[in-house]
Amino acid sequence: MNNKKDKIKNKYGQVAKGGGGCGCGSGCCGDDAEEISKSVGYSDKEREKGADANLGLGCGNPVAISAIQKGDTVIDFGCGAGFDCFLAAEKVGDEGRVMGVDMTKEMIEKARKNKRKREVKNVEFVLAEIENIPLEDGLADIIISNCVINLAPDKNQVFKEAYRLLKDMGEMYISDIVLLEELSEEQKDDEDLLVGCVSGAALKEDYLKLIKEQGFEVEVLKEDKKISEKQYGGLPIESITLKVNK
Repeated sequence: MNNKKDKIKNKYGQVAKGGGGCGCGSGCCGDDAEEISKSVGYSDKEREKGADANLGLGCGNPVAISAIQKGDTVIDFGCGAGFDCFLAAEKVGDEGRVMGVDMTKEMIEKARKNKRKREVKNVEFVLAEIENIPLEDGLADIIISNCVINLAPDKNQVFKEAYRLLKDMGEMYISDIVLLEELSEEQKDDEDLLVGCVSGAALKEDYLKLIKEQGFEVEVLKEDKKISEKQYGGLPIESITLKVNK
């Protein structure tokens, strides 16, 4: 495995199989799923419902702050084992649908297993990269993404896909890790920091610029700088929560 995506797939495949966190010491890496999900905004009730779908891989709770309505079609960019998808499925009801997309085969397998266990009818899972999703234009009312876009090498293409998949007036809710200053070359090459949601992250200004360049309007809903000390050993990062309007 010689490229970044292979390293990410390999590590998150291990996480899906119960092989521990992502190696950055903590962060969005599943070292303690319950504590991490609690610290980034999931309620006791949501965490109880999440159960084995909650791998502690988030840095926010995009479903909670979203405007998901009954009957909506929702796409989750980087769904992991399906935690946010199952929460969204309750909001869209039987008339709506939720599609989770993830590039890691083991994650999709775990998500589908969780779906069968829950007997959920309005959720489906798609094995694909979020830069190239095999779904039709203008499908989604809402897109959510939780601590995943930082892992994508081509973030511009991710936001291009989001724009394509959203209906006119559709919305995207993002929780993600962004940099507050440039990392050293050594840090950028650190595999643990890559899979730990850090070394692949963009500077905050660049991240917001990429979104706006696709034609979106962006509102910053929340910024959490404390996550750096709590979970990332003081690295120059923050968790950011965004509402993006088409």
